Amino acid sequence: MNVDANESAALRRVPLRHVLAVFVGNGLEFYDFLTFSYFAVYISRTFYPSGNPSAALLATLATFGAGFLTRPVGAIIIGGMGDRIGRKPAMVFSFTLMGAAIVGLALTPSYSKIGAAAPVIVLMFRLLQGFALGGEVGPTTAFMAEAAPPHRRGLYLSMQYATQDFAVLTAGVIGTSLAALLSERQLQVWGWRAAMLVGASIVPFGIFLRRTLPETLERADHAAAPQHAPGARRWRERARPYMAIVVLGLMMLTAGTIGSYTLNYMTTYALDTLRLPATISFSLIILNGGLSVVFEAASGLLSDRFGRKPVMIVPGVLLLLSILPCFWVIDHWRNVWALYGAESVMVAFAAVSSVPVIVTITESLPARIRSGAVATIYAFAISIFGGSTQFVIKWLIDRTHNPLAPAYYWTGAAFIGLIAMILVTESAPIKQRQG
Repeated sequence: MNVDANESAALRRVPLRHVLAVFVGNGLEFYDFLTFSYFAVYISRTFYPSGNPSAALLATLATFGAGFLTRPVGAIIIGGMGDRIGRKPAMVFSFTLMGAAIVGLALTPSYSKIGAAAPVIVLMFRLLQGFALGGEVGPTTAFMAEAAPPHRRGLYLSMQYATQDFAVLTAGVIGTSLAALLSERQLQVWGWRAAMLVGASIVPFGIFLRRTLPETLERADHAAAPQHAPGARRWRERARPYMAIVVLGLMMLTAGTIGSYTLNYMTTYALDTLRLPATISFSLIILNGGLSVVFEAASGLLSDRFGRKPVMIVPGVLLLLSILPCFWVIDHWRNVWALYGAESVMVAFAAVSSVPVIVTITESLPARIRSGAVATIYAFAISIFGGSTQFVIKWLIDRTHNPLAPAYYWTGAAFIGLIAMILVTESAPIKQRQG
């Protein structure tokens, strides 16, 4: 169901430097958003009372999750902006908001200095971050899809995920370096703040890059859309013929979201549950990010060659079968090599299966609603399950005293995602893949 096979050839000649500008900005945004998760243990000690460490960590993870509540709002407002006035202004706006939230969060005083106001301020900045990031995915995904030649769209869109994971890799290098060089006290007092400010320092450069981008929204297609209804109802009328891909896309992205945030939680899991040193737990970020970049790029190329469905279904099945055994290995051996080996297997299968999902959703939607629809589907999957996954995992472990609890949760989600992958229509016909 490729509804935009005849998109303007002019849109396929966007210079590589412009596309890279989107990738760089996209990666920078995810760096600081994910850094909060990676330093959750230290942030909990900074902004919450020290009497109950487990409760403080749960409160921190709940604050992390609160940022996802505003994602749908950002998706609707900023994603819709991308469909109304263009991809470029929407991308610049989301990046500017993200920069403001990063700086504010990094500079918030600790609980020991301003008391209960500290977690409230942190919560406000997390909500702003969530709003900005909710509006980020739709315009950038639409831009990349419209900039890419149809027979290389999988590769182009894989770079969106790959740059997100390059940001994960960068956060891992910085986190591991800080963990190796600083004491526990220094990490709590200023180490995590330094990691966030590294991202904030390049926000002006990211804004400049995005301001140099061309506009890829097709004005002819946009103008042809009916305008007689109010905004929200008009969007629903446009989206109604595509409800199948909306529902299936939500199922697939939900599975991917739970998997992604379970893998992100492994840093906290290694510290809090397995009691491994901080240097080992942070090195997981490097492993996760590095492997994901490689396997996501490979997935994009493979999906351009063989189609979207085979490249998501085969690794999806393998992932489903491997989650529980991998967690068992990690818990049974509790050493660095078991952790690295099992993590590598899960990351590889998850990365390969994730790319064709976003490509399929994007290709199955017309340009006039693409930014808003992709943003909204993605935001609801992330806000409901991404924001709650780490909190749920921590709660399940504390409640059941079973370190395999994350595996059961993720396996259930992977099964639902696999059903959607089987049911969804192939979005890249053979003639498109042949160029």
